[in-house]
Amino acid sequence: MTRSRFHGEIYGVGTTSGVRIVVGHWTRSPLGEFTDVMVQFADGQRLLIAPNEDVREFVTATYTFDSTELVPVTFAAEPNGWRSVQAGDLSIRIRVAGPTVLGRALSIVPDAVSTAPWFCAISDPIARVVLRGVRTRGSAGGGRREYYGARHQHRVTDVSASWQGEDLGSLTPVTPPVTFGFGSTPAAPSVTSITTTIDS
Repeated sequence: MTRSRFHGEIYGVGTTSGVRIVVGHWTRSPLGEFTDVMVQFADGQRLLIAPNEDVREFVTATYTFDSTELVPVTFAAEPNGWRSVQAGDLSIRIRVAGPTVLGRALSIVPDAVSTAPWFCAISDPIARVVLRGVRTRGSAGGGRREYYGARHQHRVTDVSASWQGEDLGSLTPVTPPVTFGFGSTPAAPSVTSITTTIDS
């Protein structure tokens, strides 16, 4: 068995235009440090924006998209809790606030436990009930298994985003859930510190 682990943050937001956006900012991974963006438009079309071919190849082997774009993707932390991402035709700024109730609970659990695949398997049935659309384990395609081990979670309180120069509107829940893979981000806009484990 080969095990790959990605350590980083996942930002999930919805907008009043119906566009839902998931940003993955990965600080440690087999592909190095990178940021990728998954966009699901109001009509259901799913787009991956990847910074290089290695990321695009890996992510498209794991999740499902209708199209992909290969462009530079930049991520920056700004004052007052803002995070900014520039990815081709997509510009987005996300404001991060204090921990969620789940985030406070996760802070009690040691990271070595919360990120372990066995713990993700146990927590999956609970996540399905408590957080609509969220899964902590599932198929990564090609006979592989994937586990989402959350370490912390914070609220997202504001977003400013545009696509091809058009404003995407204000912050809303991530509803309906995104359909890139076996699970969605939580409906409540949030950023989750996570370790993703893929066994092949």
